[in-house]
Amino acid sequence: MNNKKILVVEDNADVRLGYHVLLKAHGYETYFAADSLSAISEARKHQPDLVILDLGLPAGDGFVVMERFRLNTYLALIPVIVVSARDARGNKERALKAGAKAFLQKPWNDSQLLAEIARHIGDAAPAPGKRASRTSA
Repeated sequence: MNNKKILVVEDNADVRLGYHVLLKAHGYETYFAADSLSAISEARKHQPDLVILDLGLPAGDGFVVMERFRLNTYLALIPVIVVSARDARGNKERALKAGAKAFLQKPWNDSQLLAEIARHIGDAAPAPGKRASRTSA
């Protein structure tokens, strides 16, 4: 277990389950929010190492979430990966300008998503006394 926490902000229960299965299999601790309002409270509560964010959410879209994160000193430091079914044209650039570290199109590629996660919270800074590992399951 790598003890890294990921908050998944996704309104579709089936998609949340897909994330849970994938991320748990790779040792991540996962938390979930189904709308933009709970995204902020869950992020404060669990202090995740990374957020996977859908753009199409009830109670304000993913851009609203990123804006609220930027306004909070702690939340502004959490890397965000946007995974969206919205057309990448325009939305990708807008998401990156809003602070996202990466933009992936749904349906996502597991290897690509895991690589982005590792790139932002993975093996780059292992805990003292631990060796960085680049193995994949």
